[in-house]
Amino acid sequence: MSRIGRLPVEIPAGVEVKLADGNHITVKGPKGTLERDLPKEMEVAMEDNTIVVKRPNDLKKMKSLHGLTRTLVFNMVDGVVNGFTKTLEVNGVGYRVQAAGQKLTLNLGFSHPVEMEVPAGLEAKVEGNKIHITGINKELVGQFAAEVRDKRRPEPYKGKGVKYENEHIRRKVGKTGKK
Repeated sequence: MSRIGRLPVEIPAGVEVKLADGNHITVKGPKGTLERDLPKEMEVAMEDNTIVVKRPNDLKKMKSLHGLTRTLVFNMVDGVVNGFTKTLEVNGVGYRVQAAGQKLTLNLGFSHPVEMEVPAGLEAKVEGNKIHITGINKELVGQFAAEVRDKRRPEPYKGKGVKYENEHIRRKVGKTGKK
């Protein structure tokens, strides 16, 4: 039995969950609404104030879908209640970030500033050299944070670039002079 898949998902007060045909789930909470089509093979059921995910058999694919489906439902419930945040740091001389409305302008040492449109449903705030990306959809928050980081990944010699707040950059020793 999947250790994650067998855990029931608690539905907190103020959250409304609707299950439709074809495993279409809608979660409505204080921060917004999320919708998703879950894998059709899984049996998703509401019991009291919890959501339970069951698998039809013990095939390898069903085992992996079991844990995935439960985690997707949990992330939807958690997102509409608490939301998700990813924090990025910009390190480097002359590297700057500015947020104006739904546009993020990055000066990352290129000959031109890099402009990125913040997707609908997400919010980007800039504090000094940090970018805080927040939203209710965990997948969307992580994807946009990865796209921002991809514009200038941290390099191993000086550590310049855009990195996650808790990311550790393995540093390399530079060249040594001839004697």
